[in-house]
Amino acid sequence: MAHPLDLPVDALASYLEEQVPGFQGPLTATKFKGGQSNPTYLVEAASGRYVLRRKPPGQLLPSAHAVDREFRVLQALHGTAVPVARPLHLCADESVVGSMFYLMSYVDGRIFWDPSLPDATPAQRADIYAAIIDAMAALHTVDPASVGLADYGKPGGYFERQLKRWGEQYRASETRPIAAMDALIERLPARCPADDGSGALAHGDFRIDNLMFHPSEARVIAIVDWELSTLGHPLADLGYFCMALRLPRNPALPGLAGLDRAALGIPDEASLLARYSALTGRPIPADWPFVLAFSFFRLAAIAQGVAKRAEQGNASSEQAVQAGRMTEMLAQLGLEVLG
Repeated sequence: MAHPLDLPVDALASYLEEQVPGFQGPLTATKFKGGQSNPTYLVEAASGRYVLRRKPPGQLLPSAHAVDREFRVLQALHGTAVPVARPLHLCADESVVGSMFYLMSYVDGRIFWDPSLPDATPAQRADIYAAIIDAMAALHTVDPASVGLADYGKPGGYFERQLKRWGEQYRASETRPIAAMDALIERLPARCPADDGSGALAHGDFRIDNLMFHPSEARVIAIVDWELSTLGHPLADLGYFCMALRLPRNPALPGLAGLDRAALGIPDEASLLARYSALTGRPIPADWPFVLAFSFFRLAAIAQGVAKRAEQGNASSEQAVQAGRMTEMLAQLGLEVLG
């Protein structure tokens, strides 16, 4: 019996030959181990290698898994200073593979799944972390209106809106009471800073394993997984990335807590913030702990959504169950950093 995430390769090949200039079948499709939320496949065809991302099948939370938004961002950013894969085709016809999908070019690079970079030297680690901040700064200095994304999200009030949205998403996917999440839902709105007018294209899931690096250089050649992107506050991506410094070592979302980062050559948080601030001209706010706590809360809400999908049997990764278990731990870390 076919797995619900298997692709109908013959029908897909016929469709892509009609829709994508130069595409030639037959093809094989192999699911990548990542793509927790939107299943992602390496497509190997007679005409070359491609990457396909689709919505998962089954009952989905409203507004989640918006692969059409991802495709729009890739179209907008391709050719700018922000490194992304080339978007090739969006298919809204669910009859082709069973859900909406898009095809993009295959980028040949390295993905680092572990932020401790176990196979790198201290000097290489320092360079890789510098390159990560450089890529983030490049993204946040693009004027959304200049690339046709002026209406990609609501301007202003980002933290306030996100607290409301993820609080609702969390409640919609809640499977058991978690006291730390209840406390964050109550306390974070009171700490929410007044809107400072900062706006940028926010990636929404900016972590090391959503970056592809040049095969031999410390340079980001593609930022991937744009599902959670929107117009937002740029510091949300920075806070989200800095969560890795506090996350414990674990298989679902490996963090750096408890490691001797100085010995590893990984810059401390102050250095990362200083580099970002110098590149973007944006000051780091006095209540940086709020930004971090917000990031933990948001990721906890996302993890809970993964847990709910795992319970329903339509999460796309074996790590889904583990990620769901992390909700409580993430919420606890958020409370701690909030002080």
